[in-house]
Amino acid sequence: MLAQGITSSTLTSRVRLITLLLVVVVAGLSQGLLLPLLSIMLEERGVSSDLNGINSAAMYIGIFCTMFFIERPVRRFGYKKVIIVGISLVTFSNVLFPFTESLTIWFILRLLVGVGDSALHYATQLWIVSSSPADRRGRFISLYGMSYGLGFSLGPLGINLLHFGKFAPFFVSGTFFLTVLLLVLRMKNEFPEKPSSGASAENRYVKTYRIAWFVLIPGFLFGLMEASMNSNFPLYGMRIDLGQQWISLLLVSFGIGSLILQLPLGIWSDRIGRKPILIACGIIGSITFCMIPVAQDNVPLLFVLFIISGGVVGSFYSLGLAYAADILPRPILPAANILTSIHFSIGSILGPTLGGFGIKYISPYSIFIFLGCAFLLFALLGFIFKPQKQVETTV
Repeated sequence: MLAQGITSSTLTSRVRLITLLLVVVVAGLSQGLLLPLLSIMLEERGVSSDLNGINSAAMYIGIFCTMFFIERPVRRFGYKKVIIVGISLVTFSNVLFPFTESLTIWFILRLLVGVGDSALHYATQLWIVSSSPADRRGRFISLYGMSYGLGFSLGPLGINLLHFGKFAPFFVSGTFFLTVLLLVLRMKNEFPEKPSSGASAENRYVKTYRIAWFVLIPGFLFGLMEASMNSNFPLYGMRIDLGQQWISLLLVSFGIGSLILQLPLGIWSDRIGRKPILIACGIIGSITFCMIPVAQDNVPLLFVLFIISGGVVGSFYSLGLAYAADILPRPILPAANILTSIHFSIGSILGPTLGGFGIKYISPYSIFIFLGCAFLLFALLGFIFKPQKQVETTV
């Protein structure tokens, strides 16, 4: 009977993990599609690069705002219900884009997509991290990162659906969301572990910064990089006459690099530590980003640089979460997830905005130099960060 109970529990855990990973794949696919697709559609309508970048940032403004209240609904209603609300909101917003060309309405829809994305990502991240065994945490969270990377890398291919009409990409994305919604509805709801009764929200957030300030930077850099590449690179690519097909394929290659190295980096970080892996990836990422302007319109070289840079920095978000789980007491992990998401949102808002202004007022290449310097600075900060041992169980 005991063996049967363990087997049943293991099977349930696997089904739950697979379902959550499918949700992440579809969420990544939607995000990977919307950013370049909407940027290209606005560019073709003659919208300036700075306004284009500001409009692209709307989704991340929605993500940012959601992080200030999402923890309470997850604790009260559980992971499953928050994921369902998130999927419903993203699906509803997705199908409305092709019905209007109003920049104001697109801004609002992108805000709503950000709110829905934020809700489902926060719930899936926390559910996976909090239920992962410590000795396999890097592997499990890398599977999360791989799933997001898979969806995100396939998303730009949806640009080619524009040949079938402007409605096609949005309705295909909505269909995928409805499919995973049906799977989530079959799951059993669970709730995060509660902090001790005397712990205040302020104490948890302050303590997270005090113990794990370095661990929160990867979320910011990942958001900065992801939003910049997917919102600004299509504008850069069109200015050097790459064409929509090459732009979409190069963005896919960026995601492919992340898929190739996501799991190996997670396993290596389990064995040799998160910090040395993050530092090494930051240095390599800095070099490859700075080399993109040198490649100019050399497509084969751009493919190589995109695969390498995507491979080394595409794991930053997931490795940061795993590192946080290593050095923080479990009851304040939800606070760490919120702060990581806030940092991701800030980076994602700054990325398209700074990139758009950089393309218009400085140079088409400015965003790559900026990214290279940011990742190099992170790597240097890693040498002075001294993580504390996780000895506390309460806050």
